[in-house]
Amino acid sequence: MTLSSTKILLVISGGIAAYKALDLIRRLRERGASVRVVMTRSAQEFVTPLAAGALAGEPAYTDLFDSKTEFDVGHIRLARECDLVVVAPATANLMAKMAGGHADDLASTVLLATDRPVLVAPAMNPVMWASAATRRNVAQLAADGVVMVGPNAGEMAERNEAGVGRMAEPLEIVAAAERLLAARDPAARPLAGMKMLVTSGPTHEPIDPVRYIANRSSGKQGHAIARAAAAAGAAVTLISGPVTLADPPCVTVVHVESARDMLAAVEAALPVDVAVFAAAVADWRVASAGAQKIKKGAAGTPQLDLVENPDILATVARRTSGRPPLVVGFAAETEHVVDNARKKLARKGCDWIVANDVSAESGVMGGDRNTVHVVTRDGVDSWPIQSKEEVAQALVARMAATLKDRG
Repeated sequence: MTLSSTKILLVISGGIAAYKALDLIRRLRERGASVRVVMTRSAQEFVTPLAAGALAGEPAYTDLFDSKTEFDVGHIRLARECDLVVVAPATANLMAKMAGGHADDLASTVLLATDRPVLVAPAMNPVMWASAATRRNVAQLAADGVVMVGPNAGEMAERNEAGVGRMAEPLEIVAAAERLLAARDPAARPLAGMKMLVTSGPTHEPIDPVRYIANRSSGKQGHAIARAAAAAGAAVTLISGPVTLADPPCVTVVHVESARDMLAAVEAALPVDVAVFAAAVADWRVASAGAQKIKKGAAGTPQLDLVENPDILATVARRTSGRPPLVVGFAAETEHVVDNARKKLARKGCDWIVANDVSAESGVMGGDRNTVHVVTRDGVDSWPIQSKEEVAQALVARMAATLKDRG
């Protein structure tokens, strides 16, 4: 779902991340949304109502007892005359008020009075985010149906402070808003009631406690598929190898390291209606990983005895019982992309292979764009270059149509 013609109420609370809210207003309006802004007293210490109002196209609201707006119970109008309420940044203090049902200023009163979906983008010091009080409040808000995006890991405004607590970037918040609104539209939930399994990222195969065999997979495509499937209504389990990406919202995430770990997690997640194997699983592992770090010495370069890892895609696709109705594999190729994908389809026994060119010049591995060929027994469908999010959405739409055709 796009944000065109939607009405967004943006609540800005006090924190250094408030400056990002100005960019968020611009990003929302770029997509056709109208934006009204409510600012707490603390937020006005970081950005001005004039700046927020100029970007939104109408004055920002700041005072619960403003005679110009409250003569007709303005805070109720603000709470109801919108499709979505976004709180960005959401401080620990405002989240505590929300969890406790407090209403002592315009922002908290609007949030208590709204019956619209609420999306919260927390932003605070990592110690505050990890505190027992904040964890209780987060759990309560989740139980109340509030959806969260972020926080992300990274450097804080404070010198020498880092960890989880950075507000999600404006485009991440925009994407979360689109997913949340789409989730409330039955037509946009073609996978409602279905279970999906997605694997993503690389695997790490230990050589010794320090070194490992890996590949350049970022996990961006697999994570995008998990997000798109969740937005389409599926109950998604994402089994992720080691990546630096945030866990997608509304998705059950299982973190693994090795191919054998991933296979065990996959089998534990079955049965499902759709299984998508987007992970770049290492083909080989060291037969016997060293218990201690292998040292340089007079013996020269150590010889690594490699053995094949389990074939996760083929193991699931060739199950005699409990096979998912739709099994989708990926083929990362550097030459003869479609021909190799056709051979892989026959060899693995899956229903589709999504093939792409991952040679260095393509920029696919680690990049944000992808060009894929969907190979089935009926033929090949070659798609133009798209963002990985767009590829994911198109794949999920095709999966939903295929399952519908099969009844």
